[in-house]
Amino acid sequence: MLDLGTLNPQQRLAVETLNGPVLILAGAGTGKTRVITTRIGYLVAKGIAPGNILGVTFTNKAAREMQARVTRLLPKSRTPHLAPRGSVDSRPSTLDPRPTICTFHSLCARILRQYIDRLGYKRNFVIYDESDQLGAIKKILAGISAKGEKTDPAAILSLLSRFRNGGERAAVFADPSVRAMAQHVRKRYESALRACNAVDFDDLILLVLRLFTEHPDVLEACRAKYRYVMVDEYQDTNAAQFQLVHLLTVKHRNLCVVGDDDQSIYGWRGAEIANLLDMEKHFPEVKVIKLEQNYRSTNTILTAANALIKNNVRRRAKQLWSQKGHGDKISVHHFTDDEEEARSIVAQIEFARMAHGVPWAHNAILFRTNQQSRPLETAMRQANVRYHLIGGQSFFDRREVRDLLAYLKMFLNPNDDVSLLRIANVPARGLSDVTMERLLGASHERKASVFATMKNPAVTVTFQARTREAIESFVAFVARTRATLHTHEGSSGSPLPAAPSHATGGAHGVARPTLQGWAEHFLDEAGYYAELRRSEKDREAAENRGRNLKDFIATMDAARPASGSLLEGLEAFLEDVSLDTDREDEEENKGDAVTLITMHSCKGLEFPRVYIVGLEDGLLPHSRSKTEGTLDEERRLFYVAVTRAMQTLAISHCGGRKKYGQVLPCHPSPFLQELPAELVEHEDEHTHRPVSAETGRSLFAAMRKAAQ
Repeated sequence: MLDLGTLNPQQRLAVETLNGPVLILAGAGTGKTRVITTRIGYLVAKGIAPGNILGVTFTNKAAREMQARVTRLLPKSRTPHLAPRGSVDSRPSTLDPRPTICTFHSLCARILRQYIDRLGYKRNFVIYDESDQLGAIKKILAGISAKGEKTDPAAILSLLSRFRNGGERAAVFADPSVRAMAQHVRKRYESALRACNAVDFDDLILLVLRLFTEHPDVLEACRAKYRYVMVDEYQDTNAAQFQLVHLLTVKHRNLCVVGDDDQSIYGWRGAEIANLLDMEKHFPEVKVIKLEQNYRSTNTILTAANALIKNNVRRRAKQLWSQKGHGDKISVHHFTDDEEEARSIVAQIEFARMAHGVPWAHNAILFRTNQQSRPLETAMRQANVRYHLIGGQSFFDRREVRDLLAYLKMFLNPNDDVSLLRIANVPARGLSDVTMERLLGASHERKASVFATMKNPAVTVTFQARTREAIESFVAFVARTRATLHTHEGSSGSPLPAAPSHATGGAHGVARPTLQGWAEHFLDEAGYYAELRRSEKDREAAENRGRNLKDFIATMDAARPASGSLLEGLEAFLEDVSLDTDREDEEENKGDAVTLITMHSCKGLEFPRVYIVGLEDGLLPHSRSKTEGTLDEERRLFYVAVTRAMQTLAISHCGGRKKYGQVLPCHPSPFLQELPAELVEHEDEHTHRPVSAETGRSLFAAMRKAAQ
């Protein structure tokens, strides 16, 4: 039985309002995740079939957290899990005991796994991540850029993504040359992916929209299944995501969106705050419920945040408040330069740890740009303070992991040119860059994939005998390795190491081949581990790379269906890896360590002690905001940073900041003037204030104890 007695009145109203469109305005720290999960439990308690409930959010971490909470709320016989692939169909949804709780991209991947053949794709499509996308963009730019012209592939990819997701109305595309370039690259890019039977993250949504438009029966099947739809972080939806949600819910109108326009900080990547602000345009009967009681911060922090955000004119009014008391004033520090700023903050963190027992993990330092982390990291290392930098190199960006994923994608789909070109000569097997360029050119002439071209005798005969043998050997290796993917019991292809039946679901004690064994086998055959050892001068670095690879391979069978083939297991594994883009931050953010994080990455997090550094004009608000008209979004970014603090908040700015080896003058951010003066304590008001003798003695005693 659900206990709604612990909810405050507005939370309870949000949970109990089940039918028709609902907008839950959830201010920072107001318990929105609790409301969403309790509402799902309440829907089931009121007789709604779990299979008819869809909860959508933006990150896998958020989806997993919701999933775990819903699991605890529902009766054990109705324990929800992420819906299986291909679960969207027209079967009676009452037979499905699981609510679907996932990201936009996971939802669309499931729909496409069942229906993408209607659009002329094969169901075994691969999902390109950012690295794969950049590879495709580089190939296109190489063909259209003038000699010697330098173009940033990442900038082009970002621009293209915004254009494809309905952001063509953005100011940047008002320039005819930029718009023409975007249209040209889009055509070449989409053609390149289609030739490889590949889709990217944008395609996952765009192709579902196309499915819904061209095949109304698919849309009706999805509408029949998802009769109650909840969307988290609605202010972050872009035009394509809005259209997807609208198509699913416009008939039954049981749409509940949760969000906060004051925390809309992703306009630069296509998020449209108007989706939340203009809700009444699309659902005139919408019921708006405000969550304003904050469970995170002191009233000093909240009052300052309220005063700050009121300077944004176009917003839905809300007033955060707390029962946590007033708390300390907000301290504002001025430093000579960014190195002094970093040293002082580290000293404050160490003093709090030694004098008051405050763990490192209770502290977070927030900054506007990644470059600001350098002096902070230097100061941390010099003081032997452990820290965790969110946004550092991901495990999935390491060379050996990228190579393995390219191999896996290529074995699943040999027509994936980007993956094949990455590993064709890794390890070296006689397929030089010159050879691969010739094969790529031949593939363009024949409008075929590189792998199909490698199998074409009319092409290979033009190469010298040794190169021809290398091509044929590689083709045979791919065919041989792929053949073993289609077996359940290892009856064809190369012999594979197998796991005991009790561990892998085999019947009657028969050992069952594993993806782990299959991967180890082809890597050994290819000589990849030996290549790792050769390519690293440092033996320990080589061993670490090998260990990374083996640890990663050991996880490959987790997603494999109990009775499925190796092929089905590989498809499931690659889909999980492609869609789970935020796994790394969650795994690395463990232990007692100070968190260093950008303001854009901190939304949804909270810390007892927060330091906001670099509050200077040109950094926050960023210099671009004045020309791009995004001052309101910069203010929202500061608001998000302020509302991460639970107990204390310190803000700092510098008179000079090092850039390109020179210290350039800086000026305080105008946002500082928007904080109520009575809530702020400047450094000159307390830095030299003497403490009492008794306080001094207790502090020294605590520090001596900590040093023992």
